[in-house]
Amino acid sequence: MAEGVPAFTPVNLLTGFLGSGKTTLLRRLLADPALSGTAVLINEFGEVGLDHHLVERIDETVVLLQSGCLCCTIRGELALAIRDLHSRRERGIVPAFGRLVVESTGLAEPFPILSTLKADPVLRHHFRAAAVVTTVDAVNGLSQIERHSQSTRQVAAADRLVLTKTDLADEKTVAKLLAQVRRINPDAPVVRSGETDLDADALLNRVGTASEFHAPLMCDAPNGDSHGTHIRSFVVTVEEPIDWTAFGVWLTMLLNRHGDKVLRVKGILNLAGEAAPVAIHAVQHLVHNPVHMARWPDEDRRSHIVFIVDGIDPDLVRRSLTAFNALVTPQAERV
Repeated sequence: MAEGVPAFTPVNLLTGFLGSGKTTLLRRLLADPALSGTAVLINEFGEVGLDHHLVERIDETVVLLQSGCLCCTIRGELALAIRDLHSRRERGIVPAFGRLVVESTGLAEPFPILSTLKADPVLRHHFRAAAVVTTVDAVNGLSQIERHSQSTRQVAAADRLVLTKTDLADEKTVAKLLAQVRRINPDAPVVRSGETDLDADALLNRVGTASEFHAPLMCDAPNGDSHGTHIRSFVVTVEEPIDWTAFGVWLTMLLNRHGDKVLRVKGILNLAGEAAPVAIHAVQHLVHNPVHMARWPDEDRRSHIVFIVDGIDPDLVRRSLTAFNALVTPQAERV
């Protein structure tokens, strides 16, 4: 393995609806020294405007930037593009990279892109899904969420939300948009791109400190069943330690049957026999590796699991988990 290449290269998805500012955000991120040693898969070089950053054109699909980032255009299937990039890295044709960022098209749903890493027999041994970053247009985002299921699912899948064009929208419009975004995804941190010096490393890493992961799960967001959408979010609280094996069987069965409608699962678990908590994260059928956290963020030792679902009754989720003896409290708190 090349020096500086992790055993599993993290893959970030940069998504967002048409015109929401993905490309503008990407340009800003590429200028951050924290992204040195990152490969980026984009649709076309011209859209990103990389000419002034260009150091070397390796071939017609790959350029090396001054920042040390490697930019590649996607020609054809995503899996083939990533495999080709991995092969070039292994053979020393392109510089070693320790992270991959994929910018999706505005109409793409996140899950098929993320599932590529698990479904492909080569990629799953060398790459892992990392944080999903979704851009939301402050001017047009509310109508896009209400009219387009892709936009709603992009918001639901996000680990980080970047609100763009806030300088072009009045605060009343922004407030309505944020309320709707919180109905769909109550726990992803929201950054206003025009008002913040973006930290690329913090934006792309899924889990930071224990308190950062835990605090959003306790947010008092309204239920998501509004404006004609069937997307809703709720929290299941488990009072007693959870049996990890039983929970794993239950989650696998839930996603096998309802994965298309379970848009996101994120939680912090108190497992039987474990002193420290375990963080879980899933997007539709795709379950990421659990993260063993170093410590509890506070005195609360209960498990809290956030679900974002499309047309599923929250009580059905609670009852099925109870049936697997995971000891869900009957009055599990709903967001």
